[in-house]
Amino acid sequence: MLAAPGGRRGLTICGVPVEVVTRLSRGARVLLVVACVAAEGPALLLDPVVGAPWWGRAAMVGLLAVQAGGMWFLARAPVRAAAVVITAGAGIQLLYPVVGPGITLVALCTVAWLCRPRWSLWVLAGTGMLAALVWLLGRSPTEALLWAAGALLAWSWGELGRTRSARRRAETRRAVLEERARIARELHDVLAHTVSVMVVQAGAAADVFDVSPERARAAVGAIESSGRNAQAELRRFLRTVRPDPGMDDEPQPGLADLTALAASVTRAGLPVALDVDVHTDVQAGVALSAYRIVQEALTNTLRHAHATRAQVAVRLLEGELLVDVHDDGRGMPGRSAAGQGLVGMRERAELLGGRLRTGPDPDGGFRVSARLPLQEPA
Repeated sequence: MLAAPGGRRGLTICGVPVEVVTRLSRGARVLLVVACVAAEGPALLLDPVVGAPWWGRAAMVGLLAVQAGGMWFLARAPVRAAAVVITAGAGIQLLYPVVGPGITLVALCTVAWLCRPRWSLWVLAGTGMLAALVWLLGRSPTEALLWAAGALLAWSWGELGRTRSARRRAETRRAVLEERARIARELHDVLAHTVSVMVVQAGAAADVFDVSPERARAAVGAIESSGRNAQAELRRFLRTVRPDPGMDDEPQPGLADLTALAASVTRAGLPVALDVDVHTDVQAGVALSAYRIVQEALTNTLRHAHATRAQVAVRLLEGELLVDVHDDGRGMPGRSAAGQGLVGMRERAELLGGRLRTGPDPDGGFRVSARLPLQEPA
């Protein structure tokens, strides 16, 4: 049965809104009507119906038409439409008990698939009352029990379909949100550092433009170099989001690229002392996360800390990769709050099963410290 996710609003019963968690497509509604006609139409050929007076046959045709119409409107007003179908089914049972439940169980299953149990259970109760009517009409208790068992089975089948559909929608939404967070984190890491360096270099060029044209020209050259690096990083990132089969993937930055990163920050006016003491291979994902954490920490220092120097240490400690970035700046109020950069660093560490600590250092300045497992989680 075809369906589209999402609910329809505006459905109420006694002033209480009915939440429809799944919407039937037009093709599915046509299929329900066809199924109703195919299931109930042959009843017109049964002997009790053929031998009935004309008004009995007309009533049978009218009740079948009402049931078909109720099946069409199940998507718009499921509980009310199901009540119409069940009532018409009860009328058919009163006139011709031999006909059986017909399309009533299909309507119950569809309502259970469309609505949450707080509403579909009312339809199940109505179907149970119809089973009791079968017993009151003089049929055997076994037939009444079969009616009730069939109703419970139909409801359970519809509820199972609704639960599975809801789980699939939740998984899809979670995957979309995770991918959005990943793209936002990568874009921030790719652009924030380079743009910050360009802003600092542009400010330096403006300060010395009249006094020292050569220094201003060097700063402009550094801005151009940073812009080209940003373009390369952005192209590399876009290839990870939308791969091009005709082009090989460029390697992601890792521990070996920390030297160039420290040099770019130093040229921007913040001397960086780099100490990388890693003598074993580190998985690409772990190395990329370590690089991005250092990049973001230095970017924050360059933009906010008013520091005169920074120290970066990367080494192995107790089976983990320890990344430590410390500056001598005074920081700023609220710097430890959950900004985009700090959120991104923390997410990177937690995705690897690691942890991140940020905040003022007791000896002065600001410290970012991350411990990353050497093996990426499965």
